[in-house]
Amino acid sequence: MSTSISTAFIKQFEAEVHMAYQRMGSKLKNTIRQVNNVQGSQARFQKVGKGTAVNKARHSQIPTMDISHSTVDVTLSDFYAADYVDRLDELKTNIDERQVLSSNAAAALGRKTDQLIIDVLDAGSNSNNVVHGSAGLTLAKSLTVYEAFGGADIPDDGQRYFVVSPAGWADLLQIDQFSRAEYVGENDLPYAGGITAKRWLGFMWFTHSGLSISGSTRECHAFHKSSVGIGVGSEIRTEINYIPEKVSNLITSYMSMGSTMIDNDGAIKVQITE
Repeated sequence: MSTSISTAFIKQFEAEVHMAYQRMGSKLKNTIRQVNNVQGSQARFQKVGKGTAVNKARHSQIPTMDISHSTVDVTLSDFYAADYVDRLDELKTNIDERQVLSSNAAAALGRKTDQLIIDVLDAGSNSNNVVHGSAGLTLAKSLTVYEAFGGADIPDDGQRYFVVSPAGWADLLQIDQFSRAEYVGENDLPYAGGITAKRWLGFMWFTHSGLSISGSTRECHAFHKSSVGIGVGSEIRTEINYIPEKVSNLITSYMSMGSTMIDNDGAIKVQITE
């Protein structure tokens, strides 16, 4: 039996993993800044301060804003999603089973992507972080975050996000201002179609089952897209190698990435009790 695998098959499988990753791999990647196709082991993000417009006296020079510029670097790491496929099993493999393998690889890489971002959010340092207070996700906690973002002049430009656990979402559904038509209108009811994403108080609220928990205390996060970044060294690559000792093919999908906090002012940690 030949142990070679066609390049066409490898490319097809790689494409399927990539498409599955884009479709269902990561819930958080598209909510933060991205630098793709990074050359080398580090990605660099620019951090720009705020400027203020000023008056100018007649015939005088225009004063500059002298906006501060700094950089934030992140080191990329390599991550792998691998599994063996027995050669005898391959004789019985059809297209559906191949799609299961590609989906599992994409899901594994997607979970790792989200975990990198969650770890960065968990480590964020902001004086406005909200402690659990032996309570779930309440209206008071939501308004505290809203006020903090406004006080820090975080842009209200449609790129504010608030990620909560399923239990946190259940808490939100019990808040009248979030879930009742007289407050949000019939078109924005969170029950419509069973959706678990909704814009409220200037944030896009959505659920994630992988948020960190310690005992009964869950870490939820409010952040602006510009405050967190992820660098990706390469898109998903796939290798298929025959391992004669196992009479199996080792299918490995891998990618290189790293995440970092860019601006702590734009990320607030909200603890809730579940």
